[in-house]
Amino acid sequence: MSVNTKGLIVTEDLKKYYRNGEIKALDGINIEIDKGEVVVIVGPSGSGKSTFLRSLNLLEIPTSGKIFFEGVDITDPKTDINMHRRKMGMVFQHFNLFPHLSVMGNITLAPIKHKIQSKDEARENALRLLKRVGLLEKAEAYPSQLSGGQRQRIAIVRALAMNPDVMLFDEPTSALDPEMVGEVLEVMKELAHEGMTMAVVTHEMGFAREVATRAIFMDEGRILEQNTPQELFSNPQHPRLKDFLSKVL
Repeated sequence: MSVNTKGLIVTEDLKKYYRNGEIKALDGINIEIDKGEVVVIVGPSGSGKSTFLRSLNLLEIPTSGKIFFEGVDITDPKTDINMHRRKMGMVFQHFNLFPHLSVMGNITLAPIKHKIQSKDEARENALRLLKRVGLLEKAEAYPSQLSGGQRQRIAIVRALAMNPDVMLFDEPTSALDPEMVGEVLEVMKELAHEGMTMAVVTHEMGFAREVATRAIFMDEGRILEQNTPQELFSNPQHPRLKDFLSKVL
């Protein structure tokens, strides 16, 4: 098993092709994400952002290339990917909560199932996290009784309940009504300020400017530019990035 001692997450020449290489969703991604970094990934629809993020925990299986997480090559077939996924919190666009379980049931399911916490510990941890995101009173409610913003905050809590080393956010606010976006971004900002390592695919440029330590611009499966958010947004170099920003800022 090959080992890499550099960043928390390192990808080497990561490729994801469809239709025998006709569609290059990822076309040679090399990146290093260090502990404590907040990396925001922006780009037009179909640029490969979500494919890249979902590859980091092998929800998308790369065509070729390597992904190292905490020094271990998780693309190696011998690696127990489920063990590593427990340390990677994932928050999707569409919440993915279990409708038949209460909020408490959704949050405590994985820690109990994987024997990470006892029932009592999992419940105590869930209550602490719910209090933190301002939803303590919703512990026994069901997802159908919550607003979109509340559901997404619960989805974040569910990921945090596993005490992950990194949080992956795949367009966490794009399915929300505009007035609910702020409450979700607020939770994400707090996580960033507390030093959580985060990789975030988003269209929220204000969030990227305020919170990210690094911003990455992708198009056609490639990283075309990366820099501090301030530099990337105010002083873009690549013509494709200039064109993109002229439409979204």
